[in-house]
Amino acid sequence: MAKCLVLGANGFIGSHLVDALASNGNSVRAFGRFKGKTSFNDHEAVEVFAGDFLNASDLAEAVRGMEYVFHFISTTTPATAENDPLIDIETNIRMSVELLQVCVSAGVKRVIFASTGGAIYGEGGDKPFSETDLPKPVSPYAIGKLSIEQYLRYFKVKHGLDSVALRISNPYGERQPLHRKQGVLPIFLDTILNDQPLTIYGDGSMVRDYVYVKDVATMIAAMFDKPAQHEVYNVGSGAGHSVLELVSAVEKASGKTAQLAYQPAPPTFINKVVLDTSRFSKEFGVRATTSLDDGLKETLYYIESETSQA
Repeated sequence: MAKCLVLGANGFIGSHLVDALASNGNSVRAFGRFKGKTSFNDHEAVEVFAGDFLNASDLAEAVRGMEYVFHFISTTTPATAENDPLIDIETNIRMSVELLQVCVSAGVKRVIFASTGGAIYGEGGDKPFSETDLPKPVSPYAIGKLSIEQYLRYFKVKHGLDSVALRISNPYGERQPLHRKQGVLPIFLDTILNDQPLTIYGDGSMVRDYVYVKDVATMIAAMFDKPAQHEVYNVGSGAGHSVLELVSAVEKASGKTAQLAYQPAPPTFINKVVLDTSRFSKEFGVRATTSLDDGLKETLYYIESETSQA
């Protein structure tokens, strides 16, 4: 049984990761700013640790005694980092370095970092991006993620701290916060359920790799303590869908016809990003298996159940 610390445990991916790790028999310390009931209160193997990522003493206390540290916390979103890049530098990058220093002192076996596969590579071409492609991020959020990846490499060379960066594509599913304007699929579902027009940036041809969040958590929980041949892995579905294809899928799941409101695409928008996930699947023997239609059904059920309880 591994001793795992999940930073960002009350977040979207982090909360599902806590579930997956605990279900596999690991001991999990769940770190975050908790308000009210957590989604994993029923797991006896989960210790809820209320702390502030920006507080170095909280980090030091949380890391103590842990073997594996999952850095799945972020103080910004792509939108907030775009509005003020300095916030990302002063919080995410700075405190990630602080965290890595703490991990060295505590003798942590490995740090697993949630990077971004949806924005770190830049503009895509006809082929899916592989980990050997040169990252060319054009957004502050992705630039920050790449910077942290480089610090992981530095701490590995300088201090021997083992680490793995997971470039996760565009996850969607239950527990994704709608108010943060991050995650087009749950936002589309919530919007169409409320009979509001769906906002489309550009002409709707933008393509992304969308992966169901429970698949992401299952994949990570299956590999985090295995020997890794590489420092970086893509995590996604390996398939691309345009925004207009998403509209059709959302219409199918909800049984409603969408109204569309077109807006100009921001200059930093990337038209196409699909990930080659073969490195991960070949090395660890797991892959995303949930179809877009099935994932949307589960997400829709969650949104409807949350709305009925509000």
